[in-house]
Amino acid sequence: MSSRPRLIFLLNSAQRHLQQWMAAQQEVATPAAAPAASPAQSGVLFILDKGDGATMGELAKALDLAPSAVSGLIQRMEALQWVCRRPCTLDARTQRVWLQDAGRAQLPALKGALARINHQLTAGFTDDELHTVARWLQHVQHLHTQDKP
Repeated sequence: MSSRPRLIFLLNSAQRHLQQWMAAQQEVATPAAAPAASPAQSGVLFILDKGDGATMGELAKALDLAPSAVSGLIQRMEALQWVCRRPCTLDARTQRVWLQDAGRAQLPALKGALARINHQLTAGFTDDELHTVARWLQHVQHLHTQDKP
């Protein structure tokens, strides 16, 4: 009789290792004089590259982070001059985040690192296997919505 995999342990461990490995890959791709972007910072840069001027709420939703975490993240990125915040012209209570030249300059190296990361993550797996993994991860993401009446 085979035992089932320890999915919770494996998922938590994989997430921690993946974050550390991604950070190391991005650091290698960053020019020596520049600070390396964290995975979360990279996510912000990628989002703004696709649609500059995102609100803090849009960033929080896209990154699956609490709004308070995004606020601190953006504050650290502003200190690096990668992004800037400005009030929304339609609602001054809403802050929009804009990509700056120093942040835009990070993108080519980060895109290269991401391509290498994705290549290594998928190496040795068939498309069918990867679709199964993706389907399971999406299932896990939505478990909390299944418990509501």
